[in-house]
Amino acid sequence: MQRLRRAEQDPAVVERREGTRLDKVFRVYLEGEHGCGLGIARNISQGGLFVETRAPQPIGTQVRITFPSESGNMLAVAEVRYVCHLMGRGHGGAPGPLAMRGMGLRFLYFEGGPESVTALH
Repeated sequence: MQRLRRAEQDPAVVERREGTRLDKVFRVYLEGEHGCGLGIARNISQGGLFVETRAPQPIGTQVRITFPSESGNMLAVAEVRYVCHLMGRGHGGAPGPLAMRGMGLRFLYFEGGPESVTALH
């Protein structure tokens, strides 16, 4: 049986997301007060994104995100809005539990001038 989204299970749940989201998966580099690392970005929008990472930064901290590109890196500074640690079981014969850690980030500003912001639109 297919799992229902929270909003489908409970009609009282209100969708807080504004604007469209790009459901694309890509690599990003993260720098924060508590270290650096590699992340997998998902669900990017004009306001922020979700990044899977082994070491999420604490809520409220600022993170510098580097979006690598052949045409030049795009840099953004974002605030950690939530941290996520999920455990689950794999489908079929997948051995052991599956885990995902990550953080929801809200963009504060983009480095490199206004032209870097238009890359998201």
